[in-house]
Amino acid sequence: MQSNKVKTRKSTGAILLEFLGSMNLAITVLVAIAIASVIGTVLQQNEDYTSYIIKFGPFWHEAFESMGLYDVYSVWWFLLLLGFLLLSTSVCVYRNGPTMLRDMKHYRLNAARNSLKAFHHNRIWQVQRPPDEAIKLVTAQLEHEGFKVRRKQHDEHVVLAAMKGGINRLGYLFTHIAIVVICVGALIDGNLPLRLSMLMNDIEIETRDMPASQVPAKSVLGDDNPAFRGAVNISEGESANIVFLNIRDGYLIQKLPFAVELKDFRIEHYPTGQPKSFESDLVIHDDDLAEPLHETIAVNYPLVYKGYRIFQASFSDGGSKLVLKAWPLQDDKLQTLDLKGEVFGKIPLQVGDKELSIELTEFRKFNINPVTGEDGKTEQKNFGPSFTYKLREPSGEAREFVNYMSPIEQDGRWYYMSGIRASVAEPFRYLYIPTDANVSIERFMNFRAVLLDAARVRKAAELTVKDLLFDVPQAEESVRQGMITTANRLVTMYATGGLASITAFIETSIPEQERESAAQAYFNMLRTVLGNLYIEVLQAEGLDPAKGVSEADSAFFDDAISVMGNLEAYATPFYLQLVDYEHVEASGLQITRAPGKDTVYLGCVMLIMGIFMMFYIQHRRCWAWIGKTDKGVEIIFAGSSNRNERDFAEDFDRISGRVAARLGINKQD
Repeated sequence: MQSNKVKTRKSTGAILLEFLGSMNLAITVLVAIAIASVIGTVLQQNEDYTSYIIKFGPFWHEAFESMGLYDVYSVWWFLLLLGFLLLSTSVCVYRNGPTMLRDMKHYRLNAARNSLKAFHHNRIWQVQRPPDEAIKLVTAQLEHEGFKVRRKQHDEHVVLAAMKGGINRLGYLFTHIAIVVICVGALIDGNLPLRLSMLMNDIEIETRDMPASQVPAKSVLGDDNPAFRGAVNISEGESANIVFLNIRDGYLIQKLPFAVELKDFRIEHYPTGQPKSFESDLVIHDDDLAEPLHETIAVNYPLVYKGYRIFQASFSDGGSKLVLKAWPLQDDKLQTLDLKGEVFGKIPLQVGDKELSIELTEFRKFNINPVTGEDGKTEQKNFGPSFTYKLREPSGEAREFVNYMSPIEQDGRWYYMSGIRASVAEPFRYLYIPTDANVSIERFMNFRAVLLDAARVRKAAELTVKDLLFDVPQAEESVRQGMITTANRLVTMYATGGLASITAFIETSIPEQERESAAQAYFNMLRTVLGNLYIEVLQAEGLDPAKGVSEADSAFFDDAISVMGNLEAYATPFYLQLVDYEHVEASGLQITRAPGKDTVYLGCVMLIMGIFMMFYIQHRRCWAWIGKTDKGVEIIFAGSSNRNERDFAEDFDRISGRVAARLGINKQD
């Protein structure tokens, strides 16, 4: 008769439970989370999108933005991975936890004689002792070795089961439960309610640059928001009760239930000018406090108040007051101006019929830059204070400048350094303005003013032509006037358009075969006229060029005409010189609220404990089968361990040897 085998099919729920609790799924999700965490660590999070475009370019910026890599720990797919890991690990604990707990208390007292003989680690002895005495001796030695021993009487034999390190099983449970706890904490701090509100358009990200007081209500979060990480810059003497949350290409404003005032900001520097340490004296104003709370924070030493953590994150300018001098560069009708302004403020500037605006964006008291010395070694050097500003046209177009207050030394000569760029995506291109014997910019500016004075240029052109035709008295007046006109025109073009305009003039007005000789003649004439104008500048300073021009003054002339030949690229009607300043500093604070933090810390402690139990506590078992045979009392002693087989082999030899010695066995069979 043929028997029918009925195969039971698993239910859908059982299959799903098995899949969710599978190790393959857990490891896959864990690896994906690990990769995402590495990206979130390497790629600085929640920066302004402009900085990302500069770093990666438009294509990769859009690719990274679409994947949410700029806010990895709060993007939907990362939270989904955390949810899957939480679910998978929970199912794993649900399925395997009871078995592991039972295994900690299960001594396996039904071990059979033949199965113990099949163990890799076993000893077999024949003793001439009563069974009860042998049982007591074996039990005593195992307990002496730290084992817990259980005994079970079978029909004709006794099984002793000993176990040590059963707590090792708790290690597996602790590590799995720890992952669950950490995921719960991470999901709490992931701020799911905020993400859902944004998804449902209850909250809108603000992208416009405007005062916080003018931000629409849909972009402002109340102080009941459970979790956030925001930043705010506070100037000395000012306070704030909000922080800004950078999200994608915009921001949200997070209200605080208290106000933070910056009483004082202090910073220490190394001799090179590099920041060494900085700290802020804060005052917390809260209606719940009998009096304001005064605390000092520093890097790695935050202030914790009402579950909010206030970190010292950075520092910046807080609206320094600048005294400037505007030197005209393009028009002799413009006057030298004395200006005053504050960083983050604007200074109106009237240039003819055009209304320009100077937007002061940054002041830096120290500028540390690498400098290569004569020995070829690169050192860090402080270039001193600088300020950055944008010159905005009526059309809205702006160019950005950075000017240094103090001159810098290059090849034994001193220069004022000024940089310009058309957009933040470009590097600064620098102009080096030479200084005079007093390390001042005045001679250069006086020289520039002479070049812009049409009458003085005409007079210098006439003097130059007179010197050139000194040996040719018979030269016709028309030739003389033509040369004067040409010399005057060259200097005018040079003053307004630089060397590029003269080159363009030669290429468009001189036949190709004559250009080389014409260019040489024109540039020689130009240099001679410029030299005559420079002599006027020196004479105005009280020097006597007739007695000779010093090497330093000659070098200044070469540097000056080189700079003026490229001034058209500078593209500004004024050079702004920083004369004086009152430095106002601002402290960059990062304020966080993370209710899941303690949960994550608890999970980390459990994870450490679990790993310690798994790796440093070995689960070891020993059995002794004791029964009568024709030769006396037979003892089969066997053992096993869940890890470190080589170490256990040595321990088993030691334990079995001591058991044999207690039994009075001198030679193991």
